[in-house]
Amino acid sequence: MLVFFVSIIFKIFNIQFSEGDKYRSLSANEVKRDTIHANRGNVYAEDGSLLATSVTKYEIRMDAASPNISDDLFKKNIDSLSIELAKMLGNTPKHFKNKIKRARKNKNRYLFIARGLGYNDYLKMKSFPIFRRGLHRGGFIAEQSTVREHPLGKVAERTIGYDDYRGRVGIEGAFSKYLKGTSGWRMKQKIAKDLYKPINDDNEVEPKDGQDVVTTIDVNIQDIASTALMEQMHKFEAEHGSVVVMETKTGEIKAISNLARTSKGNYYEKRNYAVYESHEPGSTFKLMSLVVALEDQVIDTGQVVNTGNGVYKVYNSNVIDSHAGGFGKISVAKTFEVSSNIGIVKVIQEHYKNNPKKFVDGLTKMRLDKQIGLEIKGEGKPKIRKPSDKDWSRISLQWMAWGYGVSLTPLQTLTFYNAIANNGEMVKPQFIKELRDQNAVVETFDRTVLEDEICSQETIDKVKVMMENVVKRGTAKNIYTSNFSMAGKTGTAKKWIPIERDANGKKIGGGYYSNQKYISSFVGYFPADEPKYSCIVVIHEPLKSKGYYGATVAAPVFKKIAQKIYTDTPSEIEMESGTVNSEKLDNKFEKYFEVSEKYITIVPNVVGMPGMDAISILENLGLNVKYKGTGVVKKQSIKNGEKIKKGNTIYLDLL
Repeated sequence: MLVFFVSIIFKIFNIQFSEGDKYRSLSANEVKRDTIHANRGNVYAEDGSLLATSVTKYEIRMDAASPNISDDLFKKNIDSLSIELAKMLGNTPKHFKNKIKRARKNKNRYLFIARGLGYNDYLKMKSFPIFRRGLHRGGFIAEQSTVREHPLGKVAERTIGYDDYRGRVGIEGAFSKYLKGTSGWRMKQKIAKDLYKPINDDNEVEPKDGQDVVTTIDVNIQDIASTALMEQMHKFEAEHGSVVVMETKTGEIKAISNLARTSKGNYYEKRNYAVYESHEPGSTFKLMSLVVALEDQVIDTGQVVNTGNGVYKVYNSNVIDSHAGGFGKISVAKTFEVSSNIGIVKVIQEHYKNNPKKFVDGLTKMRLDKQIGLEIKGEGKPKIRKPSDKDWSRISLQWMAWGYGVSLTPLQTLTFYNAIANNGEMVKPQFIKELRDQNAVVETFDRTVLEDEICSQETIDKVKVMMENVVKRGTAKNIYTSNFSMAGKTGTAKKWIPIERDANGKKIGGGYYSNQKYISSFVGYFPADEPKYSCIVVIHEPLKSKGYYGATVAAPVFKKIAQKIYTDTPSEIEMESGTVNSEKLDNKFEKYFEVSEKYITIVPNVVGMPGMDAISILENLGLNVKYKGTGVVKKQSIKNGEKIKKGNTIYLDLL
């Protein structure tokens, strides 16, 4: 024992003095630069509602084989610990007891308990039996992380987006440089295995929190739009769809919803279809075609077109109108209102078949071949086929006229229609209003004008009338209401089934337009006379047996949104103040004033007075008034001059 004791003393002395400098030097070098992450900024709706924020979450694990948890301590507390875990996390106490006992037997030092706990639940679990002893003596392991949450649930979820391992998507991705802030750091020194402590009390560099982003989203309009789209998607069992509501003058996006169907028939925000999905628009493109023709002055809205019996052959392909037997001879305006495919094809073919480039140039002049240039990543590329393209064919011009062989995203189509509503001024869709730092406005985002004038005012006035008539008496007459005005255009397009090839490149399917899968759409603005909002609804692959026309599937969504916004928006009516001179009215007031001032304790004579004046005077005197008839007082039950007794009833006959 003496030799053992002396050996220990010698070793301590040797470490402390002989090798002390060596170990102190090693210890001093065991330092690291520890990053202090900044708090990410919040994303708000325009009214201040919180759309996205960072929340601290905890993942809890257990060192079930910790040598500091004695068998006696384990046996005494395992039941109570299991009961508390069952209360908080669900399942049974027996489940947790068996799980922890098995982990202890297998020497599991990193047993998963729960993840995604909030701060309050973390503190509560930290106080559970055994766990309350901490990491080393109780095996309680808590790993902290920061997650992004959407307090309002699925509101514009895909547009809000994210910035994480999945990539940079939506507003979160586009404005990440503002939201993420600047990280700080401090130096830490190692004091034990995997344990470090700060060297200094203060950070070397303090983190700077990210700025807050205030969006243009109106929570009320967003709820209206999302609900209307969801109801219609369920009703028609559609594959996916989107809706966007834009403020006409500013281009501010007030609502955007994108829904896709799951295998179980539910809907969720899968992708931002409104921004990225470029597709053949179908009949909504007829507006663009007519604007070109009207601008070139090759047609007028009153010009007559012979649409025949509803079938028109273009080389080896047929153009068919939805109306059985055709529309016969109708005006260009009527062609648009009833959405005659033959009518629009004949108009464009007649005036541009010898110079299709002129027609295409008219489209590109209105920016239809250009992306909007959104800050949000993933905007789909528009396609406007040109005669110089390899895929241009002898029927390309005719098919473009009614929305085939071209492609636009819903937001690109809406931007054009919004320009018509805005009297030719094309404004860029805007998702952000301002950046804030600690509630102080750092930067505001004003509207951006893409084109001052996409066409002449004369053309705009003509197409506005046609668009309003589409709702009044055309393909969208099913949504017409006399309460407020709407204008727009329906669209119904067959979906192109892409070509499928095997491993050897041999075609095995596809390459045709489906007779079962359609894209239903409606785009327009409201009110028609003074447009405040423009809106587009695009629904892909509604169940054909339930309906597939744009008027049936998409237009009712537009109406629900417009009607709800219209009824929820207070009207401002300006009235010119003035003085009304009426001798008769003045005399009545004088009499009312005289009687009400003179009679305080006795019943006045109210015969001959207007009924409402008499009732007012008598009730102010404390009498209970009963009356019958309307007009002036002809008889009163209590004679004038009698002393008033509070609560007595007086009867009046009015005539």
